[in-house]
Parts: sequence; structure tokens; C-alpha cells
Amino acid sequence: MPSNTRTPAAVPRSRRALLRTAVAGTAAAGAGLTLGSAFPASAAPRDAESAGRVTTPAQALRRLAAGNQRWRTQHQEHPHESAYLRRRLVEGQQPFAVVLGCVDSRVPPELVFDQGLGDLLTVRSAAEVLDEAVLGSIAYGVLELRVPLVLVLAHQSCGAVAAAVHADETGEPLPAHIRYLADQIRPSIDHGQHGDARVDATVSAHVREVRRRLAAEPDLAGKVAAGELAVVAARYELRDQQVRTLS
Repeated sequence: MPSNTRTPAAVPRSRRALLRTAVAGTAAAGAGLTLGSAFPASAAPRDAESAGRVTTPAQALRRLAAGNQRWRTQHQEHPHESAYLRRRLVEGQQPFAVVLGCVDSRVPPELVFDQGLGDLLTVRSAAEVLDEAVLGSIAYGVLELRVPLVLVLAHQSCGAVAAAVHADETGEPLPAHIRYLADQIRPSIDHGQHGDARVDATVSAHVREVRRRLAAEPDLAGKVAAGELAVVAARYELRDQQVRTLS
């Protein structure tokens, strides 16, 4: 497991307690943050190498917003790539956000948010589907590295969601491992829509559900309630490269 320089937070010994699926009725995602349909407009410091340490969910969101603004306007800074920074990271890491994203090759979080080495703890699975490895990886970032923000990042035209919708509509069998993905997505399928609109609506419904489950996970819910952590759902639009948060 990656090294870090922080004093580890107390972690329950029970692995099941760390990884079990959330239940309804626990803490709401992103409590204490006011988010619009797009990322916050206020800019974070442009010199990412000298920027101060991020300790709050709002600071983390602002830094991601500033990076996404640079990315979509083609003013990337490619921060945290210097020889000095690489040497410093040998001693440990202090990422400011966990990004749970899709495996899609068009949506790499470090590029989409113009971040560099040591900035993001990235976890990727098709359509942001949760399993024990994904949950454990996110919990490690929050509990051990004390990351203040978990961003669940869906995207336009998600192939895994489209496959799940197609299988649901046609009853066609899927290969075993892909069937697992489809089974996780199926409860979020929006049957009030049709065609491409159904896929698009399901992308948003599914990322909201993943966010809800993460925020309600017992080891994360307490930090959300205390304002130390936000779990936020968002979408990346391939057409304009903008990340927009979802309520």
C-alpha cells in the first residue's frame, strides 16, 4: 500500500465494517456544501506547486474546478511534475481528493482536472461500479490519508451504462464479468426515457446512487456529518469537457 506522512486515523478492525454496502437513511452526500449545476467559479491558486495544503471539502472542490477550467480552455499547467516534487514525493503523499471515475480512456481524472503527481487518489471501474476493492481503496484515502473530498465522476456516453440498458431492454446475455457490471447499474435504469435519452438519464441516476451509497458507508458517514468530508456526484461532458456537479 502506498506510503504516507500522516498519522493514520483510527480504522475499525472489522473488514466487513469498512467495506459493507451502505443502507438508506444515513448521512446525506456533500452535507454542508452549496453546489450549483456547474463547478464553483472561484479560482484556486494557479501556481499548483506552491499552493497551500487543501484541508476542507470546499477547498478541494475549488481546486478541481480551477483545474477543469484550465483543461477545457486549453490552458493546462501540468502541475507537480518537477524534479524537486518527484524527490519530495518519495517521502509520502498528501492527495487532496479521491476521484472515483470510469475506466473510459476519454476521461482520465489527472488530465480532466489538470492535476499532477501526488494530487489525486484515483480509483477507476467501469461506470464507477462499487465492489469491495473499490470501497476499500476509497476508504484508505479517507481514513488513512485524510482526504476531504470524494468525487464520483460519471461521463456522457458511458459504454458500460449503454450495455446495461441494452441488456435490460433485449434480455440478451452478457459475459459473466460484464454481467456483474450490468447488474449493479440496472436498478438505476430510467424506464421513463427511451433510446439515447434513457442511457443519458441512467448515467446521472447511477452516479447519484453510487454517491449515496458511498456517503452512507458507516466509516465515511461520520466524517460527512462532521463536515470533514464531502462525497459529490458529477458528470463530465465529452462535448465541452466541463465537469458539472449533480444534486
